[in-house]
Amino acid sequence: MTSSGTGAARATERPLAQAVLIVDDEAATRELCRDVVAEAGLRARAVATTEDALEALEQAPVDIVITDLRVPQIGGLELLKRIRESHPEIAVIVLTQYGTIESAIEATRLGAADYLTKPFHVPELRGKIDRVARAQEMDQENRLLREELRTRPGFGGLIGVSPKMQKVYRLIEKVGQHNYPVLILGESGTGKELVARSIHFSGSRRNKPFVPVDCSALVPTLIESELFGYVKGAFTGALHTKTGLMEAAGSGTLFLDEIGDLPVDLQAKLLRALQEKEVKPVGSTDRIPISTRIITATNRDLESAVRQAHFRQDLFFRLNVVQIKLPPLRERKTDIPILVNSFLEKFSESGGHTRAISEDAMTRLISYDWPGNVRELENAIERAVALGSGPILHAGDLPSNLQYGASHRTPATDELLPLEELERRAILRALHEAGGDKLAAARLLGIGKTTLYRKLKQYEADSRNSLS
Repeated sequence: MTSSGTGAARATERPLAQAVLIVDDEAATRELCRDVVAEAGLRARAVATTEDALEALEQAPVDIVITDLRVPQIGGLELLKRIRESHPEIAVIVLTQYGTIESAIEATRLGAADYLTKPFHVPELRGKIDRVARAQEMDQENRLLREELRTRPGFGGLIGVSPKMQKVYRLIEKVGQHNYPVLILGESGTGKELVARSIHFSGSRRNKPFVPVDCSALVPTLIESELFGYVKGAFTGALHTKTGLMEAAGSGTLFLDEIGDLPVDLQAKLLRALQEKEVKPVGSTDRIPISTRIITATNRDLESAVRQAHFRQDLFFRLNVVQIKLPPLRERKTDIPILVNSFLEKFSESGGHTRAISEDAMTRLISYDWPGNVRELENAIERAVALGSGPILHAGDLPSNLQYGASHRTPATDELLPLEELERRAILRALHEAGGDKLAAARLLGIGKTTLYRKLKQYEADSRNSLS
């Protein structure tokens, strides 16, 4: 078991060295692990007993623990349990003797990030450490990003740092300070109401009512009375006067979701109310002035609906002063890890410690196209938390349509390509989905950024050679 010099090159990738605690009663194993950890650019500390390990955990922050399962005193499994209880953010790699794989499986069930069977080869240990360290780095970045988004004023509930979401945030900041009508476009499940709420609560009307209305959920015959109100005796069953939602919103915001489902005859009445800034309740001759801001949203193609005479052109122009297009989740896959971790926090609150998710499960979540967008992802994580066992959710805990990764799906073409070409296409596609962000693309692919840079340089050299 000898080490090579490749780990030294990786040391430059980690500007902030993570701390690794090695727990093993064999001096040779401790020293070997210490050398491999140092070559990986991480800080190492080694102890021989679990008592020393628990003391070390209290003395200084630790990111990763490498422990033998047969370490003296309380043993590796009990040490793992205590770490999971008091330091759930620490990743644990367990070392087990040959022929005791059941213990390693039990350790994984208890929350170990990975395991290694003795005697092991140095490249194998190095690979385990590198993978866990990269996962820790990503988790730390996700926590920082979630905190940044949580404290960002006016963006409650919206999660994502991809270039397309950054564009949405900039638009929200601009329109939040004005009273222009805003039309939000996006597929179902992309978070259109969250954008509407963010616009409202980031602006001067934040202390006024925010009234959401789902036009698709209202009975067509009742939409007019719901929006404009009615007076007592206006129709059978009108036993008292009712204030309409446009009036009830006052000087706040009225959010009309699925505006594309509004019947054409009511579109004319809504247009008049917006132009005249007044409403006439059903059965009344009086008009009531309104100062409500209107934000609308739809998953339909309104321009096409206008051409087909299913939506009034003049109302479309009135509502479409500022347009915000929400990207579907398949176009911002770099946001999936941070969304997943946010949902894990949300659904793990009542159960105590926040669940974690395995690398394989995360890979399958990223490879899926999410036709139901963020809402479908949230439901998938809620189901996994409800049905999964243990602190780490695995691919088997995901819904059945996510059980198989992209590699198991039937290809869209019968074309048989060399592995090198498949790899090149995967890398270029990941770069496209990551908006050119090489670090994000490397994470999508599950490879180190150094590997990605090397591959890209190779493609550039191949391209130059083919032109010469």
